[in-house]
Amino acid sequence: MKYYLTRSLFFLAMLLSACTRQPKNDAATVHSTTIQNAGTVTLRGEAWADNWFAFYLGEQLIVEDSVPITVERSFNAETFTFKADYPLQLNFILKDFKENDTGLEYIKTSRQQMGDGGFIVQFTDTKSGQWVAVSDASWKCTVIQQAPLDKACAKVAEPVAGEGACGFSALAEPIGWKRADFDDSRWDNATVYSAAEVGPKDGYDVIQWQPAAKLIWGDDLQTDNTILCRALVTAP
Repeated sequence: MKYYLTRSLFFLAMLLSACTRQPKNDAATVHSTTIQNAGTVTLRGEAWADNWFAFYLGEQLIVEDSVPITVERSFNAETFTFKADYPLQLNFILKDFKENDTGLEYIKTSRQQMGDGGFIVQFTDTKSGQWVAVSDASWKCTVIQQAPLDKACAKVAEPVAGEGACGFSALAEPIGWKRADFDDSRWDNATVYSAAEVGPKDGYDVIQWQPAAKLIWGDDLQTDNTILCRALVTAP
């Protein structure tokens, strides 16, 4: 009897422990990188993307999101330190996760849907502590992958990219778009969204965002899946 009582108490203790154990908190996901490149000014960038970004200083790749775009729920913030010289040509490739060119996620499951994007970034001079750039409506952006062209695609049982409601638009990156002298006058200004509209999570709340830093994307959070954005900072 004593054996069975002891065993019962052991399993009861394990059950209570499982019930009271705090879940792992992954909401404060921030990945930090220091880039060893040339320049006279040291800058710190802080960025959050749904789902992925790559940042180029001019034509030089500085940093990519540490979580690959192939990860379905890749929500995380990135901080990165690098050197630069003015003027700064800031170039970003922004991508929302999609399983294929239908633009959908969770395909053929009860959760099949269009994803939605969102991006925010700010840059600080590490010596002076001054903010030198933030994402806002002045940034010039162009959408190079958009899907689905008809949102009814999300309700199609067997969605196929390019068929029926699941049409898509996919363009190559414009030649020379990362250069400072590239003519982006025909690009749209970035669309600004509120945090309520984007629903940022996992790392976003860890960073102290400047009020001037805005969540941006294309005109449609759901159908705009790959976006190029540019900003020029002529002086600190």
